Amino acid sequence: PYFVAGAIFSGCAMVLTLMIPMRTIYGFEKHITVTHLELLAKVMMFTGLIVTYAYIVEFLLAIYSRNPYEAGIFVDRATGKYAAPYWLMVTCNSFIPLTLFVRKLRRNLVFLFIVTIFVNIGMWFERFNIIVSSLAKEFSPYAWGTYIPSIITIS
Repeated sequence: PYFVAGAIFSGCAMVLTLMIPMRTIYGFEKHITVTHLELLAKVMMFTGLIVTYAYIVEFLLAIYSRNPYEAGIFVDRATGKYAAPYWLMVTCNSFIPLTLFVRKLRRNLVFLFIVTIFVNIGMWFERFNIIVSSLAKEFSPYAWGTYIPSIITIS
């Protein structure tokens, strides 16, 4: 479900990114109304909430599992060498789309276009984080040594 929601989220952002300027360029204002764009923005907002929920659950399950290696991967993403891309991903995919809850902003096409650009950037950073931060260390977290995040206690 997480990847499906992410695909719909990313797809809606890309469609809006392309549709907003093309609507004006080709004179489709009568056929593609602001209401159509607003409805697509609502779908993007909803799937963005699912993606945000997945980010939170994924992190908390890694901590709750009490597996120091799984938790280490997620804590390292948020605080380690690749923390900036991780937090940029979270900001672009979780915090910025929350502005679409405001109807006036959702119907402002310039603002909506800017939000979709940020979502597209955030989804690129999601792929970056999945691939690069996973491969930045040895393949097996067990090979990292005895790195156990301070928020994990094993008894």
